[in-house]
Amino acid sequence: MFDEIMEKFEGSPSQQAVIRLLLERGFSVNDEGRVVSGGIEIPNTGIAREIDVDRRVVDSTTDAILDDPELRRIFQNITAIPSLMDLAPVLDLAVLTVWVDDETESGIVADVTGTIADHDISIRQVISEDPEFVDDPKLYVITDASLPGDLLVEIRELPYVRRLEF
Repeated sequence: MFDEIMEKFEGSPSQQAVIRLLLERGFSVNDEGRVVSGGIEIPNTGIAREIDVDRRVVDSTTDAILDDPELRRIFQNITAIPSLMDLAPVLDLAVLTVWVDDETESGIVADVTGTIADHDISIRQVISEDPEFVDDPKLYVITDASLPGDLLVEIRELPYVRRLEF
């Protein structure tokens, strides 16, 4: 789906940058063409500054979104999910990052989280990056406690796990 969205803006790398930012941050576009997070409006100048484009590029991108029924449906329904990853050190949580060989294989999240749960470690949040949105998707597991070495070895030995970072 991501490739199809980006193709609609293939003639404009600047507009693609706007689309990428909206998708990465979970920002919506309201009926007035304003970028919002929930009901909070995000100024186009701030978005433009973040990705180093002219504010008018953001305007033209949101206009194009509203003019396309498929894009309108997507960008009026997208929402952000708060992540505990950056807060983990502050909240004394642990973050496990898992890279896999084939992200389309089924059962990855279930196997990794099941293995952690089998060691009676509470999981606070799981974030699985979508392979359509990122080139090298990762699985992030935020836990209440550090993972012991034997558990990390057990996860690392799963047949599809390429790399772990803890």
